[in-house]
Amino acid sequence: MASTFKAESADIAPGATIPTKFAFNDFGCTGDNVSPAVAWSGAPEGTQSFAVMVHDPDAPTGGAGFWHWIVVNIPSSVSALAQGAGTLDGKGLPKGAMQINSDYGTACWGGPCPPPGDAPHHYNFTVYALKVPHLDLPQGATASLTGFMVNMNALAKATFTGRFGR
Repeated sequence: MASTFKAESADIAPGATIPTKFAFNDFGCTGDNVSPAVAWSGAPEGTQSFAVMVHDPDAPTGGAGFWHWIVVNIPSSVSALAQGAGTLDGKGLPKGAMQINSDYGTACWGGPCPPPGDAPHHYNFTVYALKVPHLDLPQGATASLTGFMVNMNALAKATFTGRFGR
């Protein structure tokens, strides 16, 4: 049953402040830009792969929010991404998994870095259980196209939210 599908992180308590270690290290932010651990359990029957998408809906982008990390084609045998897995070389990802360009323009983790003085932003970490073994995405697929394909193939999703401000 989809209702038992859960996502969590040993690094970020639900609703809590995201530690600076995971924040971006540019644009005035001074974090280490390390991707946090993400784990999931209770995927529905028929799950053939997973996707992880991290989004800040509060970013001042004219309504689109900001994509911080997108990982697709995670094998169904996997139930977690380790802390630090979101490097540009992808060496910490499970075999077959693929990162899509974030809104920073790189295919890796891009940590929180909201504008100074904004109320803390919400960072939604969503794990999707997919009914296909992999997504056939074109080279250079955007976050929006990837999100569309993920949602069209989702059996269930599980989300937790962290916050970050400066």
